[in-house]
Amino acid sequence: MALSKAAMGAASRCQCDNLMKFYKKCYQNQNVCVTMYFGIKCRITCQGVKQMIEVKNLTKRYGKIKAVDDISFTVDTGEVLGFLGPNGAGKSTTMNIITGYISSSSGTVTVDGCEILAEPKKTKQKIGYLPEIPPLYVEMTVRKYLEFMFDIKRVKLPKKEHIDEVMHLVGLDNHGKRIIKNLSKGYRQRVGFAQALLGNPPVIILDEPTVGLDPKQIIEIRKLIKNLGRKHTVIFSSHVLSEISATCDRIIIIADGKIIADAKADELSSALSNERRLVVTAEGKASDIAAEIKKIPGVLKVKRNGASSDKATTFDVEYKPGADIRRDVFNAMARIGCPILEMKSGGESLEEMYLRLTENSKGGEE
Repeated sequence: MALSKAAMGAASRCQCDNLMKFYKKCYQNQNVCVTMYFGIKCRITCQGVKQMIEVKNLTKRYGKIKAVDDISFTVDTGEVLGFLGPNGAGKSTTMNIITGYISSSSGTVTVDGCEILAEPKKTKQKIGYLPEIPPLYVEMTVRKYLEFMFDIKRVKLPKKEHIDEVMHLVGLDNHGKRIIKNLSKGYRQRVGFAQALLGNPPVIILDEPTVGLDPKQIIEIRKLIKNLGRKHTVIFSSHVLSEISATCDRIIIIADGKIIADAKADELSSALSNERRLVVTAEGKASDIAAEIKKIPGVLKVKRNGASSDKATTFDVEYKPGADIRRDVFNAMARIGCPILEMKSGGESLEEMYLRLTENSKGGEE
């Protein structure tokens, strides 16, 4: 559940000590949980939704370097979470800690109620993991490899039926007798997906699963990840913004081992940008249009952006966070008889926001 733009803007003006009262007022008839970021940035979730993963105060040091620096987040059941950041941001380190592949310096990871250090075996049984380089025995056939991994994982399901089901899910129905080394990279990645799904773990963790794939293969992998999200909780890491935004329900951005953003995929840019801008193209006398828009409450600046025709002029209109001036602009133009030809949001794009947030990232241990 996400706040409306108006509510988010109003929240940003509240003092931190009054913020909880503000949310109770906003959601007085709903049972909600508030997660704080930057003191005033927030994520709202229904308390009725089960948290499948909880990462709390996680830190990983390599000597004097902090690859992961005191990060905390949760992932709800059935959520596809995108873990986004530049190379060396700490994405893979965090994933390796969640899977139990490496230990943390401090902090805890809980998966489906099991703490990774207290119950490592039980926790790992709940996780299917596909690292950046799939752990394949390339001299084996696809089916023999999956049968081997089935035995290694001690899966307690009917062997043939379960492997058939997994192969069908990832599109390997007709490749069971193929030797893995003779497969394309895209199909090798599918075999990696299949081994991660053996045993039907509730959590699937994918570390940069589309690296090195061609555009067609990337689209196929994206579809597969979306399908996995129907039955599993998925964490999917990448440093490619388009992949994350096209695949995930929610995005966490990490840089230099710290979480710098956490929001729904379709709300990330508006939630983290203080800039509110409307691009308006209207037909009529430019000075009259500008003067009328300036009268609207909440408008900070009206600037002619140079794009105009003989009869129409385009303006950049900056306004206060939390305001929604679209109806007021429409009514103002109607009053003076200047028809609006186009009106669209002109705020910071997702790409611009990502670059701004990570521009000072140094990179380091991944």
